[in-house]
Amino acid sequence: VLTAILVFYSLSSVVAGYASGSYFKLYYATTPAGRSKAASATSGVGGATQWQLTMVLTVLLLPTIMGLVLSVLNAIALLYGTIYYIPFLVLLKLFFLWVFVSVPLCILGTLLGRHAKLGGNKAQPFPCRVNAIPRPIPDDTPWYGVPANLIPFAGLLSFGSIFIELYYILTSLWNYKFYHVYGFLLGVYAILCLVVCMTTIIVVYFCLNSENYLWQWTAFYSGGSTALYVFLYSIYYFVFKTSMHGLVQTSFYFGYMMLISLGMGTLCGTLGHWAANKFVRKIFENVKVD
Repeated sequence: VLTAILVFYSLSSVVAGYASGSYFKLYYATTPAGRSKAASATSGVGGATQWQLTMVLTVLLLPTIMGLVLSVLNAIALLYGTIYYIPFLVLLKLFFLWVFVSVPLCILGTLLGRHAKLGGNKAQPFPCRVNAIPRPIPDDTPWYGVPANLIPFAGLLSFGSIFIELYYILTSLWNYKFYHVYGFLLGVYAILCLVVCMTTIIVVYFCLNSENYLWQWTAFYSGGSTALYVFLYSIYYFVFKTSMHGLVQTSFYFGYMMLISLGMGTLCGTLGHWAANKFVRKIFENVKVD
């Protein structure tokens, strides 16, 4: 199973590269840097630098974080002589798999994404006209229109849909209990996806209603904030539901829970952004521009 996960992750790098490249192509012109470059008719230089940075972050960001955490845990395992130590040759094989498979596929996907036809109309990929000059965001926004006030509530609602099942998952991971209700787990996962999409759409709606058009990161953080509650719950579980002690058990528990929370935050943030993107496009397709 672990081998299949690693191979699938490496092969899916082309999807990650395509998504980042197409997203950069779609939204770079709407950023302040993109506007200034377009106004000075030198967008090719600045855009080239920025899309390369996007590609590098897509290739390096998540594997680097995971590699650093696993390296620290592996060093602790080697120091204490535990069976959880990963041999050097295995790490070397993983590094070669990433360098010679994942990285080239991500670069290929980014290049394909930059040259993809988006939105059905290459000249105008958005459903309506985008203003050349960004409108100022009002300062006197009510509390329910401030993203920082809404994002924690969105994550709390999403976490509330899974925290019961999360207990049984953590019990099977750290208390060595058998987990066999995979059908119910699939149902909980479907509920999580639905709740993340709905709560993110609500948060984006309140922000747009307050004339705050910077919805992209708000949508991602709204879904990704679920991971914060998952990690906080893991702290509660460690203190009250386990008997772990010592450097090895504590570091392995929080190290792997950090990676699990990171993965869940990335997943939920992506789902939230996808749902918000569909919602924003749908409402602006029907808007009446005078």
